[in-house]
Amino acid sequence: MQAKISKSAAFQTDAENKAFDREHRRKIRFNIGKYDAAVALGMNYFHNHELARDRGAYLKAQVLEKLDEHLLAFEAAFTARGGRVVWARDAAEALAEIGRLADARGARTVVKAKSMTTEEIHVNQYLAGKGIESVETDLGEYIVQLNGERPYHIVTPAMHLSKADINDIFVKHLGTESTDDAQKLVLTARHLLRDKYTAAEIGITGGNFLVAKEGGVAVTENEGNARLSATFPKLHIAVVGIEKVIPQLTDLDLFWPLLSTSGTGQQVTVYNTVYFGPRQPGEPDGPEEMVVILLDNGRTNLLAQPDKRAALRCIRCGACLNVCPVYKNIGGHTYETTYSGPIGSVISPHLSGLPEHMHLSYASSLCGACTSVCPVRIPLHNLLLLNRQQAVREGHAPAAERAAIGMWRWSMQHRWALNVLPGALKDWSLGRLLDQVGWSKRRAALAAAPLSFGQMWKNRKEV
Repeated sequence: MQAKISKSAAFQTDAENKAFDREHRRKIRFNIGKYDAAVALGMNYFHNHELARDRGAYLKAQVLEKLDEHLLAFEAAFTARGGRVVWARDAAEALAEIGRLADARGARTVVKAKSMTTEEIHVNQYLAGKGIESVETDLGEYIVQLNGERPYHIVTPAMHLSKADINDIFVKHLGTESTDDAQKLVLTARHLLRDKYTAAEIGITGGNFLVAKEGGVAVTENEGNARLSATFPKLHIAVVGIEKVIPQLTDLDLFWPLLSTSGTGQQVTVYNTVYFGPRQPGEPDGPEEMVVILLDNGRTNLLAQPDKRAALRCIRCGACLNVCPVYKNIGGHTYETTYSGPIGSVISPHLSGLPEHMHLSYASSLCGACTSVCPVRIPLHNLLLLNRQQAVREGHAPAAERAAIGMWRWSMQHRWALNVLPGALKDWSLGRLLDQVGWSKRRAALAAAPLSFGQMWKNRKEV
């Protein structure tokens, strides 16, 4: 029986393969290069971007200090207009509620807007197990769903695919004619998806922001598919993380531009919608029923740690991924988590388990680029260090690592012990250690010093 490979070992293997895959790096450089150019122009829309970041960080921090009050305010306002709120402690509770709602309507088809929270709890796999077709309607999400992949990037799910790759996927899975015309590829997907909106019994979206005072779910997008998914089906389910709350509707004039500019370089995204509940009397369209599932799924683990709580400010713009030198080399799929890049490395250990995901916090150069671009000033590189510290404190570090550090600490406290060992043995031991951790794999071996430090110090004193 083949031994199960640890997530850490798999990550290192996949990271090396991707880092030396020239075609992969070419595609990512091209796509992130376009993003960089757009964001540079987009920043000109702000009179004072740094002040906007300060305000965004302050408002999100204030909300987290009174998260319970804001969530209850949202529930009261939303239910007053006929909506229903479900509190889900984990993925199992959220999926069970979606299952009950699907069974009640005898659902056979679900249309989904782009949503990281539904990716987090694996809604598509769950519905497939119940014999329900769940169709991603965002173009990028639709492409990776056809190809049996998870999203590559928080904002751009198919960033790793070229136009030729997408054509091959359509030919393979949809039986279309081969083409190099991007517009034809888009129209093919649009044509296939149109009938799904009117046939689906349920539409599922996420929510970029929860508006506490007015009881709204704000969704921002560029294709209009979320509007169609929320409007045509008779039931609209929004799965939203509990940290997505903002105080009131007028705060969107700050957060929508921050999100769009940091995410895509736009002044504001094409479609911005706030859903306040099911269709009201006299309204021509909208669902008969709307349910918001407030998802915890580990978020209160972070909320309970004041030194790491800032990670919950995240508005999922993806800016930290696009500047991260590690992400740009190893790509999104290597992380094997819903959230990749710096923010994923910070929150995944708390959402999905520190022992299995602590290696992600070491996948960073700690250059601080992620912190410098975060629109809500999350100190990401500092939080990565705190994750490392927590992993060691809780005893999750490998036994060999703990033994090596223990020996080093003891030897530093007992200098005489180092002088007892011959220099050749110490050089050999260091070389073996560097081999074990992979340092020597792509680097020249360290040359042995001609004299020990102790001897050089002694010679200096004699001079």
